[in-house]
Amino acid sequence: MSVQERKQRERAERERLIVATARELAEQQGWDAVTTRRLAERIEYSQPVLYSHFRSKREIIGAVALEGAAELAAAVRAATSAADGPRERVAVLARTYLDFAARNPAVYDALFQLDGGLAYAQEDTPEPLKDAFAALLESLGEVAGDGVHPALFTEVFWASLHGLATLTRARRLLPEDAAQRVELLVDRLAVV
Repeated sequence: MSVQERKQRERAERERLIVATARELAEQQGWDAVTTRRLAERIEYSQPVLYSHFRSKREIIGAVALEGAAELAAAVRAATSAADGPRERVAVLARTYLDFAARNPAVYDALFQLDGGLAYAQEDTPEPLKDAFAALLESLGEVAGDGVHPALFTEVFWASLHGLATLTRARRLLPEDAAQRVELLVDRLAVV
């Protein structure tokens, strides 16, 4: 291995460490606790080293969002691949999405609430974000209904899931009705 290859590998490892540490700190204490000073202390690198990888907290949030998008896409695909039929796929997708949001609140915030400097629904949208949407579209497109564009239906269904995830996390909805909400969403929106 050349010196340049070793340096590139070390740089990539430092970036992974910064992102993982930011994510861990955000999940434990919220995004307000994620500062370059605290990150530098936790990973035992200087603040200038952090700034050589990420110019701002915004870029770190974006990196966490991209990682989270890849994880969400993988979780949705894994869960829906075992489902039997379109209705079950949509119900599993909904439960998987809501479970992801509940288990990873800081990642979910990085994806959908905070400014990570990422373009959504644009030509320059990063691939992990496009792939997360594609993972939803794969199951939802088949239940959009006649005359409904599958991507538009996926956006509406996704918006409904996002609303449920956000309101549940804010304790605006009764937790005991969570399963009924998913069933209602699937039964009323999806044409199966």
